[in-house]
Amino acid sequence: MDIGMIGLGRMGANMAERLHRGGHRVVGYDPGADARAAAVTRGLEAVESVEALVAALPAPRALWLMVPAGGAVDATVALLRTLLQPGDVIVDGGNSNYRDSQRRALELAGDGIAYLDCGTSGGIWGLAEGYSLMVGGDTDAATRLAPLFQALAPAPDRGWGHVGPSGAGHYSKMIHNGIEYGMMQAYAEGFALLQRKEALALDLGQIAEIWRHGSVVRSWLLDLAADALHDNPQLDGIAPYVADSGEGRWTVAEAIELNVSAPVITLSLLERLRSREKDAYSDKLLAALRDRFGGHGVRST
Repeated sequence: MDIGMIGLGRMGANMAERLHRGGHRVVGYDPGADARAAAVTRGLEAVESVEALVAALPAPRALWLMVPAGGAVDATVALLRTLLQPGDVIVDGGNSNYRDSQRRALELAGDGIAYLDCGTSGGIWGLAEGYSLMVGGDTDAATRLAPLFQALAPAPDRGWGHVGPSGAGHYSKMIHNGIEYGMMQAYAEGFALLQRKEALALDLGQIAEIWRHGSVVRSWLLDLAADALHDNPQLDGIAPYVADSGEGRWTVAEAIELNVSAPVITLSLLERLRSREKDAYSDKLLAALRDRFGGHGVRST
C-alpha cells in the first residue's frame, strides 16, 4: 500500500521506515531539507512540497500526519483539503486534542475525505518494538488502512485497534498519557526514598533490575529506569526540570468536566509544574508563616 508521510522528525521518520520495512511504499515530506535528505538515506522517497506528495500517490490516497498539535495540523489539513479528492484519507498520528480531531473529521466529511485520529505510543523504540495504535474515525477508512496499522504495530493481531468514532483514538491516547504521568511519578518518588536512605547504601540500579523480573511493579517504564540508573546512578548532569506535552493537562481538565476523581494524575501534573520553579514563592511564604506563628526562623539566601 502507498502512504504519504507528512512530518519526518524522529518519530515520523521511524514510523515511515517501519512501514517501508513492512513492504509499503512511503513517500515523505518535511519542510526541513535536512529531514528530507535523512529520509532518503533510510530508503524512503522524499519530495519538496505537499503538492508533490499528493501528486506522487495513486488515488484513493492515504496521508499520515506527524506534525505538532494545534495550528500546524490545522494548516496542513487546510492545504490538503484543496488537493485531495473524495475517498482519500488523512490520518493524524500526533497528539492532537480529541475535540480538534472531531471538528476536523466533521469538516472534511463534507468533502468526502475521511479523517482518522490515531493515538500513537511507542516513542523512539517504536521502530524496533512496534507502536501501540488507537484509531478513531470512520470504520470503512480504518478497515482499508488496516495493513498500515498492522505493519506499525508490534504484531498484526495485537497492539492496535479501531477504538471508536472520531475523537476516540486521541481521547484514548490522552488518558494513556495521564496514566503514564502517574506511573512515572510513583517510580520517581519511590526511588527518591531509596536514594535518601543513605545509611543502607542501596544500589538503586540493582533494585530496579530485581523489580524487573517477577515483581508486580514491573513495566517498560521500570526497564527504562533500570537502564538510566545503571548508566548514571546519581543522575549527574540532569536538571530537575520536567516538561509536559499538554496531554496531562487535557486529562485533568476532562476529569473535572466529567466529575471523575483523578488525584494521582492531577498531582503528578502539578509536580511537573513544580519542578520548573527555580525560586518558589510559595515555599518562601510557607517558611515565613512558620516563623511568624512558631518562631522557627528562616534561612537567608
